[in-house]
Amino acid sequence: MTATTAEAPVYRLGEFHSFDAAGQRFLYLVPAGAIFQVDEAVGALIDCLSGAAAPYEQLIENLVSRGLEAEDAKQLVTEMAHANVVVTGTAVPEPVQTPPADFPLQTLVLNLTNQCNLSCQYCYEFGADKVATPEGKPKFMDFETAKASVDFLLQQSAGRKSIHVTFFGGETLMNFPLLKQVVTYANQQAADNGRHIDFSLTTNATLLTPAIIEFLSANRIGVTVSMDGTKEMHDKLRVFANGRGSYDIIAPKVRELIQNHRTRPIAAPVTLTSGVTDVVKIFRHLKQDLGFHEVGFAPVTTSPNQLYAINQTGMNGVLEQFHVLADEYLEFALRGEAHGFSNVSDTLAELCQGVNKSHPCGAGLGLLGVGPSGDIAPCHRFVDSDVHALGHISTGINREKQADFLRRGHIDSKYDCHTCWARPLCAGGCHHEAFVRYGDTGHPNLHYCDWIRDWTNTCLEIYGAIAARNPGFLQQFAERKASE
Repeated sequence: MTATTAEAPVYRLGEFHSFDAAGQRFLYLVPAGAIFQVDEAVGALIDCLSGAAAPYEQLIENLVSRGLEAEDAKQLVTEMAHANVVVTGTAVPEPVQTPPADFPLQTLVLNLTNQCNLSCQYCYEFGADKVATPEGKPKFMDFETAKASVDFLLQQSAGRKSIHVTFFGGETLMNFPLLKQVVTYANQQAADNGRHIDFSLTTNATLLTPAIIEFLSANRIGVTVSMDGTKEMHDKLRVFANGRGSYDIIAPKVRELIQNHRTRPIAAPVTLTSGVTDVVKIFRHLKQDLGFHEVGFAPVTTSPNQLYAINQTGMNGVLEQFHVLADEYLEFALRGEAHGFSNVSDTLAELCQGVNKSHPCGAGLGLLGVGPSGDIAPCHRFVDSDVHALGHISTGINREKQADFLRRGHIDSKYDCHTCWARPLCAGGCHHEAFVRYGDTGHPNLHYCDWIRDWTNTCLEIYGAIAARNPGFLQQFAERKASE
């Protein structure tokens, strides 16, 4: 029997998403989470394989017939195979890296209280879709629990020079005296350990006072104010227990906050609900009328049968308005100016960092939530839920429960996501949304798939246009990563 020569490799296109921006062609390389500008030679290679796979020699011949020198064609194929733009039939995609079991903590969300002075009808903590089981637990965190939480963060964040505490609720400012104690204690402990600790909080703004604002500014505490737009839209669901809207109470306080908090930008996260979907109008009011530095939008997290849930038609309308603001964002960016639409900024930051997520977010990994009782949760949205508790601040993390949560949420467990080109940025979507919708924190949020792909493509086009016309604008996102 005579030996046979090895068969020549057969090349096919790798996994990428193609898009155009500023008159140029780009590829989003899915396994790497990288963006690649296509020149004429690479375009020829892609065109050669767009119809069918081809053996190596045939591929080289086809490239030569398109005007390339033979050696240049061979080098091109080698380089593009290294980048996985083209692959052989036996190529195996590089797997997403699984985080180590001792992944260092970076952010701790302290739910200072599970009480709130508003009765927002869509609230995930108190509404019809709540997962919390706070009965019999403390309503307000005490200083001993808070101190133990800060110590826990310092112990579990080994190797990180900078760590972060986010204060949350309920309504965070209902326990403002504790917040002040925590800031003092955490700053001292971090300094003693040669570390830096950063703070932020989320509030409904009803309890803001000049003294509180001065404290927040003096201590460089980042503030986000939950606000849903104009008086008419905001007061639709963000109400007090007697049904009275909260806009008239918070609007002057927000103006005072923005004017007098001089050390950190103030942001507004908007919850979109049925009837509160006029994204452009909301953005104009919050950014231009009230003066927020950044405004971001997210559809309400809820089961689809709630009256305030947004139907498909409503979501399509939201996407159309996102495109309007995205076009504005690009115009501003090309002039080197900040626009303030954080849905674009956040995605650009991830694109600049080349993320390829194993999980949708840091929940249960680099981020944990702690409830007033000291229970540890994957994030603030699961605080006070017995089912989702990952341990207690006095005894530490239950590694078995943490591992189960992370295994469920890993992109490798979400088979519906495996052929989606947007998975490096999405990784299946929010754990909490998945539980509310599907009863499983690891279930992909399939109801948003087309929406996410459309929006991701829009942000890719913005990235490409900025990279081509004003690349210096993107440097801020690299600096943001370097500072973490």
